[in-house]
Amino acid sequence: MAGLAAFAFWWHRHGRAGERPTRALAPWAAGALVVALGIATVGATTTGTAAGGASASSGMSMSDVTDWNNMGAAFHTNGTTRTYYISADEVTWDYAPLGRNGTTGQPFDEEADTFVKSGPGRIGSKYYKCLYRGYTNDSFSTLTTRSTDDQYLGLLGPVIRGVVGDTIRVVYRNACSIPTSVHPHGVFYTKNAEGAPYDDGTSAADKYDDAVPTGGRHTYVWQVPERAGPGPHDGTSVMWMYHSHTDEIGDTYAGLMGPMVITRAGSARADGSPNDVDREVFGLFSVMDENNSPYLERSMETFAAEPYPDLEDEDFHESNLMHSINGYVYGNMPMVKLRRGQHVRWYLMGMGTEVDLHTPHWHGNTVTVGGMRMDVVNLLPASMVIADMVPDAVGTWLYHCHVNDHISAGMMARYQVTT
Repeated sequence: MAGLAAFAFWWHRHGRAGERPTRALAPWAAGALVVALGIATVGATTTGTAAGGASASSGMSMSDVTDWNNMGAAFHTNGTTRTYYISADEVTWDYAPLGRNGTTGQPFDEEADTFVKSGPGRIGSKYYKCLYRGYTNDSFSTLTTRSTDDQYLGLLGPVIRGVVGDTIRVVYRNACSIPTSVHPHGVFYTKNAEGAPYDDGTSAADKYDDAVPTGGRHTYVWQVPERAGPGPHDGTSVMWMYHSHTDEIGDTYAGLMGPMVITRAGSARADGSPNDVDREVFGLFSVMDENNSPYLERSMETFAAEPYPDLEDEDFHESNLMHSINGYVYGNMPMVKLRRGQHVRWYLMGMGTEVDLHTPHWHGNTVTVGGMRMDVVNLLPASMVIADMVPDAVGTWLYHCHVNDHISAGMMARYQVTT
């Protein structure tokens, strides 16, 4: 613990050359401390020896042992295959479509203009991006329609669903000008469905999925074994992310990310959603670094006015750090609408680099995470948190990252609870 504290202090003082070291450091230290404390206290509440040989020092309950014994077991299919048609498409994305600060209801101030105002040497709020989008079939001619309630999903890819025992099939088309892929977390996949290029000893037949070329197609098949579903201390569903891993840094900053929900067997509706949850909400907290997007120069030449700056210019670099929730800044995310008394499950994920140390906070209502009551949670890059809420406070409430620098840079949204 002393070493952790010392490292956090050093990073806070020195940071990384050329970057703003104050972003999210305190939440990271707090999050790391919680993790360290959690590890330190595991096994402190049980005595004796559990069935299957798990001793008190492991901290495992009977349900833990059952779950552990299921790890690595053969996949038992339930006969269901869920097919998704997903394309990587190039789009023009606007981080601030309202044209004003939706949180305050006022015009953008000078601080916000740093990020959203276009002009000489400044791109503003619009960028070219490559996003996952859902289609109705493999002709890829008709987009699936997002409901009014789901407009807040923004740049996130389609919600992929599975139930333990399912097979998930993603028919994928790459319509972007860069090679892309689909790499899932959590589920079981073989080498021809991993979507990540590296020296893994496989042949060309197992490499196509790693970098689908422009105009190319590939079908990814993933299985959903027990170890991909909820653990003994989870609720009825868990979330995994999926994203492109061809050039992971550039691809994710281009926008190629999405959520996947896996529901416990026997706890799912026909569409795979958990049957004890009334409303599901998804949130991606990320400082989208457009400087590292493969579309930066194209965005600059289209949306900025001359004279164009040097791409290494510090102020230009800062202006392209879009502190977003689902691809929206300064309260421009469409309102998440809930009803009092609903069982609402929030699936949160982070992505990015060391500045992406986020503390999502809900005003007005509380959540439970792992059985603990709170109204702030911690996110690290590529981490996922599931929070359950039963809202009791009616009103329009702030929903934002609590890191000071991220607040001023616009990582804020609102949600609404009605009767």
